[in-house]
Amino acid sequence: MSDRRPLTVVGWREIVSLPELGLAGIPAKIDTGARTSSLHAHVLEDFSRDGRRFVRFAVDWDGVRHQCEAVHVDVRGITSSNGDQQTRFVIKTPLKIGKMTFRAEISLADRSQMQFPMLIGRTALRRRMVVDSGHSWLQSHAITHKGPVRR
Repeated sequence: MSDRRPLTVVGWREIVSLPELGLAGIPAKIDTGARTSSLHAHVLEDFSRDGRRFVRFAVDWDGVRHQCEAVHVDVRGITSSNGDQQTRFVIKTPLKIGKMTFRAEISLADRSQMQFPMLIGRTALRRRMVVDSGHSWLQSHAITHKGPVRR
C-alpha cells in the first residue's frame, strides 16, 4: 500500500498562469529534458528593498508589455537548449497548471526565438505530474485563454 497521491497527467503543451505576476493564458512547452523552467522576459533591473533582492522585468504578452517584479532567489549559470551557458536571474513564484497551483523556480530568459514563451522543466513537474507526450492541452481546459490555441 502506497501513501503516494496520484500524479496529474499533463500534455506536452499546456496553458499556464503565473498569478502573482498577473500573467494568465501562457502557452508552455512541458520539457522533461530541461531541469529549470523558464519564462520569456527582458530583465530591466535588479535592486534591494527591505534587505531582499528583487528583479524587475518585462514580459510581452497578448500584445501588452507587463512590468513585473519578484524576489530573485538566485543568479545561475544555465545551459540553454543550444548548449550555450547563460547567466540568468531565477525567481520563485506560484505557477498554475489546470487546477494545481504550486511555487516553482523560473529562470528569466530571452525565448524570442522559441515557439513557446514558457518552458516547464522537470524540477517543477517532480512528484506532481507525469507527461503524456502524445497529447496536448490536457489540463488547459481549466484555464480561460484569450488568444488562439494551436492544437
